[in-house]
Amino acid sequence: MFEYILSILIFFPALAAILGLALNKDSIKAYGIVVSAIEFLLALMLWYAYDAGVTGMQFVESVAIVEAFGVHYLVGVDGISLFIIILAAFFTLIGIASLPEMKNIKNLIITLLFMQMTMVGVFAALDVILFYIFWELSLVPMLYIIGAWGGPRRVYASVKFFLYTFAGSMFLLVGILYMGYAYHDATGIWSFSLLDWYESATLPFNVQLWLFGAFFLGFAVKVPMFPFHTWLPYAHGEAPTIGSVILAAILLKMGTYAFVRFSLPLFPDASYYFMVPIAIISIIMIVYTAMVAYAQKDVKQVVAYSSISHMGVIILGTFALNVEGISGAVFLMIAHGVVSGALFLLVGVIYERRHTKLMSEFGGLATVMPYYATIFGVFMLASVGMPLTINFVGEFLCLLGFYEQSHTLTLLAGLAIIVGAIYMLAAFKKLFFGEVTNEKNRNLPDVTKTELVALLPLVVITIWLGVYPKPVLGPIDNSVKPLVQMMHDRAITPEAQAAIASPLVPKEAR
Repeated sequence: MFEYILSILIFFPALAAILGLALNKDSIKAYGIVVSAIEFLLALMLWYAYDAGVTGMQFVESVAIVEAFGVHYLVGVDGISLFIIILAAFFTLIGIASLPEMKNIKNLIITLLFMQMTMVGVFAALDVILFYIFWELSLVPMLYIIGAWGGPRRVYASVKFFLYTFAGSMFLLVGILYMGYAYHDATGIWSFSLLDWYESATLPFNVQLWLFGAFFLGFAVKVPMFPFHTWLPYAHGEAPTIGSVILAAILLKMGTYAFVRFSLPLFPDASYYFMVPIAIISIIMIVYTAMVAYAQKDVKQVVAYSSISHMGVIILGTFALNVEGISGAVFLMIAHGVVSGALFLLVGVIYERRHTKLMSEFGGLATVMPYYATIFGVFMLASVGMPLTINFVGEFLCLLGFYEQSHTLTLLAGLAIIVGAIYMLAAFKKLFFGEVTNEKNRNLPDVTKTELVALLPLVVITIWLGVYPKPVLGPIDNSVKPLVQMMHDRAITPEAQAAIASPLVPKEAR
């Protein structure tokens, strides 16, 4: 029954988008909601059928594309990718359902459905060429969304987004081709299967360093890591609400997911070698972008810079090189997607009412829009890592994991996260506390039923997984353990072997 469910999840939205071209403007939104709801139900069925006790890839499909060079349509999921696919389906549904009336809404919905194909494809692909194809294709719908439906500087923002990410991907492509040649030289067989690469001999240390750098540039721009982050505030600032939601909730996770899926297991010694420099960059990301966020006057820019800041914590956990840190990083990808996506939705709610994002235009909204203020407060607290919210679980595990590598850097990162809470509290104060001084705000309507339908499930998820994260964290942990074991077994330098905490090797025996 579930033999081809991944292929259905990947290509169903694109097929539906093609069929949607025949519909008129009046029926396209309902059609988009139905299609994305079916996709979300399929994603839930994937979760239902997924065996959390199995550590390897599940629902694997393989069809030869260019057999002479070992290129296959090869897809599969494990606990690392499963929940990001579900998140992509969930936010596509919420995004389409919450779309306001706008010009060319038919083209926007069709573009969103095509984008869903590329997002699911990235997280399901196990052939590296297939992964790269979906990786690059994901740029096109977002370029169109920002450029066609964005703000006054939308063309500049969309072109900058495309050029930055496309340039980084060129280095990634060179690394992928070199890995393919290296595998052929070692085995005499052409293969771009990631599973085959996992089983191949570890590359020499100096080759790992160069390849890690090539993959790093491709992934770091997508995250985006400091100093490659400058495209993101422009993209968020000019993108329509749905563009910012999808960008923050899903697209940014492609980079951090790729670090876990590619860089760590393929280049374990290089990952250890660059661990401290990347940790320092992560701390700079957390502190610098928090300071920039505090200086912003536009509430959407505050959320945009906060998104970069939290991605720094994910990178820190990823390069802890142990089960706690990597599991925390993957869980925080989900948490960050939920919370940042919700915050951008909330910014969109107030923008639709006032057509401004300047915090100076607001103040005292808690008395005018109490439900809106309450929901915003929940996600603000989750964003700063309040215990019993979803972000706290991921941030705690990331810091716990990196504590095994460096007490000092973990302390600095923890202090940076605390400092980072200042900008969210300051923004919340400017928006909601005090007297209503702007007459335009006195009669603003509170959240509508449609907006509540979109936001309340995110509130439930934020608190539910903050209190009881096991349903998601368990499968993630079961998939991360063999990944760390693989890193430990493939490491060739004694320093890397000692640093990578193998889950199957007792600590006293290391």
